[in-house]
Amino acid sequence: MINYQLIDTLRTKNPLVHTITNIVVANDSANGLLAIGASPFMSSTLAEMEEVAAIADVIVLNMGTLNDEHLAAMILAGKKANELGKPVVLDPVGAGATNYRKQAVEQLLNQVKPTLIRGNAGEIAALSGTAWAAKGVDAGTGSVDITEIAEKLALDVNCFIAVSGETDTITDGKQTYFVKNGTPYFTKMTGAGCLHGCVCGAFLAVAQESTLESVVVASAMYALAGELVADQLTSVSVGSFRTYLLDQLSGLDSTLVQAKARIERMAEK
Repeated sequence: MINYQLIDTLRTKNPLVHTITNIVVANDSANGLLAIGASPFMSSTLAEMEEVAAIADVIVLNMGTLNDEHLAAMILAGKKANELGKPVVLDPVGAGATNYRKQAVEQLLNQVKPTLIRGNAGEIAALSGTAWAAKGVDAGTGSVDITEIAEKLALDVNCFIAVSGETDTITDGKQTYFVKNGTPYFTKMTGAGCLHGCVCGAFLAVAQESTLESVVVASAMYALAGELVADQLTSVSVGSFRTYLLDQLSGLDSTLVQAKARIERMAEK
């Protein structure tokens, strides 16, 4: 069951979201978390990883500007979160772009169990071993059914999968939801997917149990915020979209999202 009240609960509970993210998107991710009512903690310092993981409500691991130290920090924080039973979100940015990234995500998944993997179609395809023409850290192109790929990966890794795109696909391998809200402006804003992952993490943190439906609500809220901004713009204004997205995120409540969310659910397998 989709619990839209999580949107209001999040603003009340103010979860601490420890985000090991990349230098390109750190500011937008932190401000986006503040806008939805969460509290960001942005650190990748090895010496404090276990300590921060112990006080955080959720860990978000983003591989955007990956290096060996960041990878070590992600593994340390992720393992501690697993030990403490806290949700872990993995955003495998550019997973199919280079051999280094492929090996890094394999190393991470061998040691850390994610609650959710969020990525674009190219990244999710890469994790599943499916041929896909990745374009750097962007989605690229492919001709296979990304829903089937996501469902199989969810079962293989035993976690939730969220695939960002024109339609967001969220699945645990048995139940699959499609969020139909959104806007092409997201593809013009660097870090839009990274912020989506942070938003999902915040919702996982406040759900009584880390449920698939909490990721659906997070995705619907985020996609709707972008859609509402795009509807207000009178000309192509990428910079304005970025600014007003934060405004929309800070103002959305459960009533509005429930009224305007366009969510479809496939029959359970």
